[in-house]
Amino acid sequence: MKVFKIAALPKGFKANGIACGLKKSGKLDLALFYSEIPAKGACKFTTNKIQAAPLKISKKHLGLSRQFQAIIVNSGNANCFTGPAGLRDADETVKAVSRALGLKKESVLINSTGVIGKRLKVAKIKKVIPGLVAGLSKGGINKAKKAIMTTDLFAKEITVKANMGNRVVTISGVAKGAGMIAPNMATMLAFIFTDANISGGALKKALDSCVDNSFNCITVDGCMSTNDSVMALANGAAGNRLIDKGNDFNAFTKALGFVCLGLAKMIVRDGEGASKFIKIKVRGAKNFKEARIAALSIANSNLFKTAMFGENPNFGRIAAAVGASGIDIREEDFGTKVSPLDKKDINVEVFLNRGKAGATVYTSDLTPEYIKINAQYN
Repeated sequence: MKVFKIAALPKGFKANGIACGLKKSGKLDLALFYSEIPAKGACKFTTNKIQAAPLKISKKHLGLSRQFQAIIVNSGNANCFTGPAGLRDADETVKAVSRALGLKKESVLINSTGVIGKRLKVAKIKKVIPGLVAGLSKGGINKAKKAIMTTDLFAKEITVKANMGNRVVTISGVAKGAGMIAPNMATMLAFIFTDANISGGALKKALDSCVDNSFNCITVDGCMSTNDSVMALANGAAGNRLIDKGNDFNAFTKALGFVCLGLAKMIVRDGEGASKFIKIKVRGAKNFKEARIAALSIANSNLFKTAMFGENPNFGRIAAAVGASGIDIREEDFGTKVSPLDKKDINVEVFLNRGKAGATVYTSDLTPEYIKINAQYN
C-alpha cells in the first residue's frame, strides 16, 4: 500500500471549486465532485436530531437511487434550521447541478457547512454552476478541497493506492473540520472517492467499520453539529474483480481505514486553537464500546484538556473522567501512564483491568484561542 499526502483523484473522477459569494471574504465556497461513470454510494451522517436540509435531501436520494455521479458542497452557510425553505433551496441546488451535468437529480448528493439559521443564497450558487461544471478536471481537486473549508487552517487530504487482485485501486479523500468535533459523527465533512469495483453492500459495510474506528474516535470540544457527513463514491474504473467479501474486501477495508483515520487525525491537529495533539488509548476493557466510552470521557473533559494545555500533571483529571463515564471501574483496577507534557504530541494510556479489549481516541487541548474563535464565529 502506497500513501500520498495529497488528494489525487482516482480514475474517472473530476472536481472543481469556485467562489460564488457565500463567504464575505470572497474565498472559494462551492465545490463539485463528479464521476464520469455511475458510482456506488455510501454515506454516514450525524446522529444529531436536528439535521440540515442538504442531509435530508441526500438521505432521500440514497433511498431512491443506487448510482451516483456528483456531490455538490457549499461552505459559508449550513442551510440548517431553515425549515421548508431550506429544503427547497437544497433541492434547487441539486436540480441546477443535475441539469448542467445531464444527470437525474437523484444521482446528485449535497452537503453544506457554515453558519446555522441563515437562508442559503441559492441564486448565487445557480449563477456559477455552469462555470463550475465547465472547469471540472482531475486537478480541480486542489480548488475543491479549499472550497469546503470554514475555520480550517489547512486542507485535509490523503490518497492510498493498493493492489486488489491484478489491479491497482486508488482511494482518495478530502475533509474539513476544526471545531465542533465530537462523535457521532464528529463535526466534519469528508468526501472519499475510489475507482474500486465493489458492491454497494460491501462499500457500506467497509465505510461503517472504518468510520467507527476513525471519525467516531475523535473529539475537539465535545460538540456535535448538524451537517456532519462522510460520503463515499466507488465507480469501478480500476477494473478489478468485484469486491464483495474475502481477502479483497479485507484489503479494501484496510486501505479505506487508513484514509479515514488519516483524515480524522488531521482534523484533530487542526482543532480550533489547539496546541497539543493527544492520543488516548484505553486497554483492558470488556469490549471496544466500553473502551471508547472511557477514552471519550477523558477526551471531552474540559479539566483534562486545560491541564494538557497548561502542561499540568494533574492526572486526577483522568481518573475523575473515567469514573464519571458510567463504567463500573474500581480504584484498585485503574492505572494510567502519560508521556511528557511539554511536547506537541502527548500519549495517554489507561488501564482498566476488566478485559482484553481496547480503543484509541484522538483529541486536542483547550486553549484561550478556541474561545476567541467561537465567540466571534458569526
